[in-house]
Amino acid sequence: MSNYKKDIDTTATLISQQGPSWQAINPEYAARMRAQNRFQTGLDIARYTAKIMRADMERYDRDPSQYTQSLGCWHGFIGQQKMISIKKHFNSTDRRYLYLSGWMVAALRSEFGPLPDQSMHEKTSVAALIEELYTFLRQADARELGGLFRELDAANAAGDQAKVEATQAKIDNFQTHVVPIIADIDAGFGNEEATYLLAKKMIEAGACCIQIENQVSDEKQCGHQDGKVTVPHEDFLAKIRAVRYAFLELGVDDGVIVARTDSLGAGLTKQIAVSRAPGDLGAQYNSFLDVEEVDMTTAQESDVLMIQDGKLVRPKRLPSNLFQFRKGSGEDRVVLDCITSLQNGADLLWIETEKPHVGQIKGMVDRIREVIPNAKLVYNNSPSFNWTTNFRQQVFDAWTEEGRDMSQYDRANLMSAEYDDSELAIEADNRIRSFQADAAREAGIFHHLITLPTYHTAALSTDNLAKEYFGSEGMLGYVKNVQRQEIRQGIACVKHQNMAGSDMGDDHKEYFSGEAALKASGKDNTMNQF
Repeated sequence: MSNYKKDIDTTATLISQQGPSWQAINPEYAARMRAQNRFQTGLDIARYTAKIMRADMERYDRDPSQYTQSLGCWHGFIGQQKMISIKKHFNSTDRRYLYLSGWMVAALRSEFGPLPDQSMHEKTSVAALIEELYTFLRQADARELGGLFRELDAANAAGDQAKVEATQAKIDNFQTHVVPIIADIDAGFGNEEATYLLAKKMIEAGACCIQIENQVSDEKQCGHQDGKVTVPHEDFLAKIRAVRYAFLELGVDDGVIVARTDSLGAGLTKQIAVSRAPGDLGAQYNSFLDVEEVDMTTAQESDVLMIQDGKLVRPKRLPSNLFQFRKGSGEDRVVLDCITSLQNGADLLWIETEKPHVGQIKGMVDRIREVIPNAKLVYNNSPSFNWTTNFRQQVFDAWTEEGRDMSQYDRANLMSAEYDDSELAIEADNRIRSFQADAAREAGIFHHLITLPTYHTAALSTDNLAKEYFGSEGMLGYVKNVQRQEIRQGIACVKHQNMAGSDMGDDHKEYFSGEAALKASGKDNTMNQF
């Protein structure tokens, strides 16, 4: 017997036990509402999705072609539509997640208005967005199941047993839109206690995976901007432990932590690490500092002095009171960051890079895997990269090295549309197309995401609509390029009343009021035109 039918029988038994006062309650309607509300709390979601993510990590370890993907979201509706589209086109949500970008929360969800990615937005807005995303995903479940229940009723009314059985099978094997969310906690929004408190809120909202970075919380910068300042390893590891304690306290034992290092592009530190013994983690962090040898006769009272390799040295301090690292030490610092994070409770790594280059990522991952053989990455396929220029230049350089004649190309101007049909551009596009699979296979990338896709698609589509609607096309600018395409491509939102829950509301009115229900879906509802 299916869960749906079991719920009907169980509810029917309960109703009969309550006596006449419950006789107006229809057990099948109650079972439907239960099926449409499978996840009762955010913790239910976190536990469910954590198991999915852990299983996907194990599958990737066996076969790197089984990498996972996600797109960034800044609103529940955006996340909902992504998962509806994925189910429509691929009939499965397998290995497809959502990403919650701190950048987009800052830029689009703060009460201060648009902000840069510097952790200035309200920390509670992060957990609120997680809750919002899952509210919309659960509504997508309820809406789709509601349609199946109506199909079941119609099949029963028509006496079509084959249709009844087929629809019943769809209900019994229904795949939820609820998928893992990788949620960005920035640098923790404060000290380790602040990190723990916010992590709890995020997990309670449904997050099974939290991404945290090794920047100074009150100096935080976007990963693709200058001026990044990192913290000593012990400070970062304390925050990783804080997130793990939050998961364990709330009973999400499979919770996933992504440790992000910004060291490749971060040339500054606010602190000199505490070192208790030669070669310890603090000493290793300090070994990357840019220092100059001094003697006591030239030292000044305000100097910070250290002993390194038996020599008295002075770390170079900037007017901002920050200390700088040696040029060219970034990759070594990344490798140390990653190894120590995985050795101290992190599950996945995130290496923020300045370009999408498989060889560069692989070089660092190979070094990490010498110590942690199954090290895996989450990688930001960032819109901050100029993908076209980067890959065309990569092809240009590779072909130049092979000795090919490149005189017809201007390396500094490869973004130009004049090259779009060239052999070089075609090869570059092929490499972009296979980048995720190549990087998953060669560079240990388990999860590929785009942080800000819908920020850019919203801007592009709005620009095109505004140009046409307010220009010579008028209403045709909307009809031809929006509504007509929605209809022909089967975009569910063309029936926007249905998407907003109108039909579900009608169902509930019928459950509650029977024949007296005032429904919105009558013959005069213009949604019937679609």
